Amino acid sequence: MNPSDLLSPAARRRHARLARLRWRLQTRGPSRVKRILDVLVAASLLLLLSPLLLLLALGIKLQDGGPVLFWQPRIGRDGRPFPFPKLRSMYIDAEARQAAIAALNQHGAQGITFKMKNDPRITPLGRMIRRCSLDELPQLWSVVRGHMSLVGPRPALAREVDRYAFDDRARLHALPGLTGLWQVSGRSELPFETQVMLDLEYIRQASPGLDLKLLARTVPAVISGRGAY
Repeated sequence: MNPSDLLSPAARRRHARLARLRWRLQTRGPSRVKRILDVLVAASLLLLLSPLLLLLALGIKLQDGGPVLFWQPRIGRDGRPFPFPKLRSMYIDAEARQAAIAALNQHGAQGITFKMKNDPRITPLGRMIRRCSLDELPQLWSVVRGHMSLVGPRPALAREVDRYAFDDRARLHALPGLTGLWQVSGRSELPFETQVMLDLEYIRQASPGLDLKLLARTVPAVISGRGAY
């Protein structure tokens, strides 16, 4: 699939309509297979990775005495907010400092999402855990609780959703995920429009088999570190 093929206005509208229709048909009741897969894999990974999580928590606490977890409200399925956890990878005052560096956003100063290589707000330890996506591990608990899925569109901030075009809101028909089609296709290097279209393409084609393929592709994507910053 070439992401550039998805970016014309007509293609975006078509994919949004198809995504909404497909997801309505599939989720009149939550997919039992998907939910069982989510819980089994997420719970197993939490148990397996608990020593690593404890070690990272200790490192984060020792570096500046701040909180280990960073909690942020995100928008989930059907527009419902939920608490979104990450291992804290930035300095404590990172949110207050964002306005000062808004012009350096690689998606443009007026971009819907903020991404910046070599963000000065990231701690030395945070840079390492971001490159390996270890800061995302607490979201496995969100999967167990049912706020997220292993695979799905990434949950957005409320201020980002407020700026969505109508067709972009089709993303909100699916349970948000830890990984997805655009995360294994370039991650933060992709422009926002491409991320949206790949999320809609995932929703349109969603199946347990596709989830397994994307989970398998996530491993080399994480190891390579491409687009992780």
